[in-house]
Amino acid sequence: MEDILFDFISKYISLTEDEKNAILSFDIFRSIKKGTTLLKAGQKSKNSYFVLKGCIRTYYVLDSEEKTTAFYTEMEALTPPCVITKTPSKYYISCIEDTILTVSSSDMEVEVNSKFPKFETLCRILSEENLAKQQINFDEFKTSSPEQRYLNLLQKRPDLIQRVPQYQLASYLGIKPESLSRLRARITEKNKG
Repeated sequence: MEDILFDFISKYISLTEDEKNAILSFDIFRSIKKGTTLLKAGQKSKNSYFVLKGCIRTYYVLDSEEKTTAFYTEMEALTPPCVITKTPSKYYISCIEDTILTVSSSDMEVEVNSKFPKFETLCRILSEENLAKQQINFDEFKTSSPEQRYLNLLQKRPDLIQRVPQYQLASYLGIKPESLSRLRARITEKNKG
């Protein structure tokens, strides 16, 4: 698993053996079973996650209904807002599949960044990329119909259609599962004709 992580990092910065060993010394790799909740609403956390294999999702529970806000798959990072604000989480994070991820704490990141300043550069670049991606996703969501959202999902993240339960996909798209079924049927019919 470390090879997958180091290959990803090497796209942004080069690492010496000392730097690689420093990362490995923190024992950051975790295998998590499908269905495991990593963070619950109301909990505090210092942990950030990076998905090496698998899929995790973030969701809120509003009026006893789950509202999915994001899916994170291979080579995607997630730092819950509660880590930065040092307040209890407002949402849940759980594994949709058996997942292998890295788990790092804010304390660990401070230590690594002070010893190896290039990691701060890596974190800044990844944060900027993530912020831009989040803004684009938010704008697309706000300005598109449910059908456009689904078509965007098919185009940008087709793997999610197979990997994620339909009710979670529907929630993510801001519609009911029955509406998603009708929407998929309509799109299938259009493509036949």
